[in-house]
Amino acid sequence: MSSLLPAVPTAASVPSPATAPVAAAPVSAAPAVSARVGSARAVSSGPTVAELLDFVRRTAEDTALIASLPLDPEGRTWVRLDGPGGSEAWLIGWPPGTGTGWHDHADSVGAFTTASGTLKEHSLAVRLPTDGWKTLELNEGVDRSRELAAGQGRAFGQNHVHEVLNESDSGHAVSVHAYYPPLPRIRRFSRTGAVLRLEQTESPEDWQ
Repeated sequence: MSSLLPAVPTAASVPSPATAPVAAAPVSAAPAVSARVGSARAVSSGPTVAELLDFVRRTAEDTALIASLPLDPEGRTWVRLDGPGGSEAWLIGWPPGTGTGWHDHADSVGAFTTASGTLKEHSLAVRLPTDGWKTLELNEGVDRSRELAAGQGRAFGQNHVHEVLNESDSGHAVSVHAYYPPLPRIRRFSRTGAVLRLEQTESPEDWQ
């Protein structure tokens, strides 16, 4: 179904705590994009979020591909895949207790599906300023959480802030992810209570 490119054996570190809050207000339209609104294209020439979600779901059903991912008991592993319509796609393995830390995918839309195990996603129903800030204080009521068991997935829009975790004490999880346009950058955040702090911005050469 999908061709494999070389695996990368380690995960990025989680940023450090935040300080000095500045208020951030929620927006009326949450940035998460569901499959039901997939008729809006990511960009005019690219795949829709519904098409990305369909791709990750179909790929997650490829048991031979899922079984081919090298798993590490201590750190996340990932292999790049050929995504649809020029999108960027990844197969990711999650040892027990691992996670991404808070981050977003800048101007890319995306989707992911759990292929095995269970993942937890924490996200923010708030649109953050894209640039020009270091610390924000989040209003009450912006937190969202969902569990995604094998076969379950979700799609999301631009500047979607979330963290993804494998909260299992003993079992690996594996997931499939796709983004369009291919990730131009990832912003990583730390969080202490309601305070979110921008820690670093990564470019593609930092993770490929």
